[in-house]
Amino acid sequence: MKIVVIGGTGLIGSKTTSILRDGGHEVIVAAPETGVNTITGEGVADALRGADVVIDLANTRSLEPSVVLEFFEAHESSLLAEERKAGVKHHVVLSIVGADRSPDNGYFRAKVAQESLIRESGIPYTIVRSTQFMEFLQAIADSAQQNGAVHIATGLFQPIAADDVAAVVAEIAGSQPLDGTIEIAGPDRAPFNQIVGTYLARRGDDRPVLPDPEATYFGGRVERYSLVPVGNARLGRIKLADWMERTPARRTA
Repeated sequence: MKIVVIGGTGLIGSKTTSILRDGGHEVIVAAPETGVNTITGEGVADALRGADVVIDLANTRSLEPSVVLEFFEAHESSLLAEERKAGVKHHVVLSIVGADRSPDNGYFRAKVAQESLIRESGIPYTIVRSTQFMEFLQAIADSAQQNGAVHIATGLFQPIAADDVAAVVAEIAGSQPLDGTIEIAGPDRAPFNQIVGTYLARRGDDRPVLPDPEATYFGGRVERYSLVPVGNARLGRIKLADWMERTPARRTA
């Protein structure tokens, strides 16, 4: 099976690509670094020629709501148009758990708009909504620092290891389209501030973590169930404690 991984050089993309190649699939890594740009259209038609499946992991580093929305709408419209021409049989996209429950979160609104374009495209699809990756806990803590303390919301959090995300995405890519959505999350659920505090302590980071109900996430308010599945979800195999154990601790002076 020929599978094109859009955003294949990123954290999830590189792991997914390895799994698929080990499974005997022909994999095309598509990203600006490899000459494929879904915004400009450069290299897209060539990459999709003969493709059975497209895995859509494209992302933007901007958190500005208008920029993020513009990116996902332009990217998805361009990509889906080329997929229709190429006769792609399955579009797999990675999205976010709770994206449709946080209308004040600009990034989440953009992901909802992306999902809508996919549903309306006529191309068979599967949307994989994931909770946040464990690998981003450090960046979350750093972005939430104020006056030497880390202010984190108190809603529930259920991070998942990137290895588990990639395994599910690769499995879905090799399966029949659902024409629907599945949700995935890590096996451990706790208040957001507690998980971040545990992570920083394990890393040897002595910054205090302050529970702050007013702290936002991607600009959006975090209610109790904003960031976790509220129905059936597939849970990853890697527990947070095990992931932290294999993540080298940062030593303090």
